[in-house]
Amino acid sequence: MKIPTGLKHKPVIVSEDYDKVDGRNHGSDAKGLSLGLAQWNDRGKVDISAKVWRHTGGKWSRQSEELPLHRVLDLAIFIARSQQYFREAYRIPGLYDRENPGIDRIALQGGALDVAVCLDNENLDEDIQLFRDALARDDEMLSERFSRLSAMLKEMGY
Repeated sequence: MKIPTGLKHKPVIVSEDYDKVDGRNHGSDAKGLSLGLAQWNDRGKVDISAKVWRHTGGKWSRQSEELPLHRVLDLAIFIARSQQYFREAYRIPGLYDRENPGIDRIALQGGALDVAVCLDNENLDEDIQLFRDALARDDEMLSERFSRLSAMLKEMGY
């Protein structure tokens, strides 16, 4: 399906038919990805964003998501660190330490991205088990993507 080019987000690089590789969601409403000029651009200030294009079958959805590129990378870092945590969490009774819920502080731009177990979740004991099970179920799919990303980053000198 062709990604629209006449809307506020101006695609420059696209991946159409993303629904064919959208994780376990083959045939999902996420029909494409794009990198382009952000819809929030002001005159004289141009930002690039990533966008997930959703299509309901009848029209392009308002649930399409547009993210600044740094936020996409922050999410990738956040996901990778969470995956890393759960690979060792089986050693902790209940998968987390109630007294020390912090997982990591990842230095970014003079600050830090905090990664922690959410103690405010009133169903945490059940939800963390479900989360761990979902990560384990998707391990092959996620590992393939981590591996591809790792190889590309190494190629780029990172």
